[in-house]
Amino acid sequence: MPDEPKTLDPTARPATTTVPGAATAPPGAAFAGDSPARARAQRWTLGLVTVGLVLAALNLRPAITSLGALLEEVSADLHMSGTVAGVLTSVPPLCFAVFGITAPRLARRFGPAAVVCAGMAAIFAGLVLRPFAGGTVGFLAASALALMGIAVSNVLMPVIVKRYFPDRIGSMTGLYSMALALGTSVAAAATVPLTAALGGDWRIGLGVWAAVAALAVLPWLPLVRDRDRATPESGTTAAATSATGTTATAAPRITRSRTAWALGCYFGLQATGAYITMGWMPQIFRDSGVPASTAGVLLAVTMVMGVPLAFVIPRLATRMKNQGPIVVALGLCGLAGYTGLFLAPAGGAWIWAVLLGVSNCSFPLALTMIGMRSRTGAGVVRLSAFAQSVGYLISIPGPLLVGVLYQHSGGWGLPIALMGGLMVPQMIVGTLAGRDRTVEDES
Repeated sequence: MPDEPKTLDPTARPATTTVPGAATAPPGAAFAGDSPARARAQRWTLGLVTVGLVLAALNLRPAITSLGALLEEVSADLHMSGTVAGVLTSVPPLCFAVFGITAPRLARRFGPAAVVCAGMAAIFAGLVLRPFAGGTVGFLAASALALMGIAVSNVLMPVIVKRYFPDRIGSMTGLYSMALALGTSVAAAATVPLTAALGGDWRIGLGVWAAVAALAVLPWLPLVRDRDRATPESGTTAAATSATGTTATAAPRITRSRTAWALGCYFGLQATGAYITMGWMPQIFRDSGVPASTAGVLLAVTMVMGVPLAFVIPRLATRMKNQGPIVVALGLCGLAGYTGLFLAPAGGAWIWAVLLGVSNCSFPLALTMIGMRSRTGAGVVRLSAFAQSVGYLISIPGPLLVGVLYQHSGGWGLPIALMGGLMVPQMIVGTLAGRDRTVEDES
């Protein structure tokens, strides 16, 4: 059926991609008969998508880590208890789970580029409104708006990479993962100094990140009408013609795949650790006697470790048939970091920050495995939405439980023990998710 959108074989080279009867091809494709003007247009589109991916990734975490750096000031000013502050740190994964599951349907209707553009606009609006919404409820509502934009963009990043760069999944995943880590770490490190420089008002310190979000909207605007690039409908049962001329497997029923469930659990456990770290680690260091500005820098060190490693790990993972060894290595770093944080939080603070930063690179690894565990574009969009939504649902109780344990135990010993204990099941399910198979093999 020539009118149906085409799914891609992740092993296929775009130079050989053909769709019988189709007027257009994926933007990475190059044909012998292409005119120079069309080739230039395709290169321009790929360049624009690359810039858009980087700017979007830079804005996927500052809404969270900037708040973590000022959580004490925000909690005091809005009269939040420890439990309410724990709820606040649980809002990101809740929004990612609830809104992320809508991303495939929105992408089918409007095109993934248009949805990401709207997501960046939502982040901008939420960051502008949040500091001045007034009261805890208004603060949470504005935060949810920004997090809604982050949620749909989270899900669609692997989809856009698969669609526009099917032969460069590892390198492009590494590129936007590196940008994501950079945005995360810069927001963590710079928020407290920026707040002090701008008069000491936490509202201005949080609101300044809206300017960065505004820039991320711009490269997606020319791509809004690029609906031909939309990922095939998740429910499609028609076979797709692959770039090699063979028939690709139809979109699978993800819930029947053990690999999909393992990947969802792995995503959830690593997200639990990441959001506990982003939400509570500065407070852990501050309570152990570390100054507030230094605590923010320590969080930045944890986040900045992902800048080089987020580029290296996906490239390494795509060259390995089984990603289990990487999963275990990252998990052991996390276990060592939490052990040190339990025994001597201030004495070895910089070492623990580095180890936890290495461990947090489970996130780009999980994104890479999403792209590798399905053969088709339809499979990737379903797997991305499933793994991230299930994962973020799993991660919701973590930050809240840490806040409750901290308030009722009067210290950080029990919460840190919980964080370290979760590394063990994370390594187990990650090893299962890293096996050399695809969801189509199981469903």
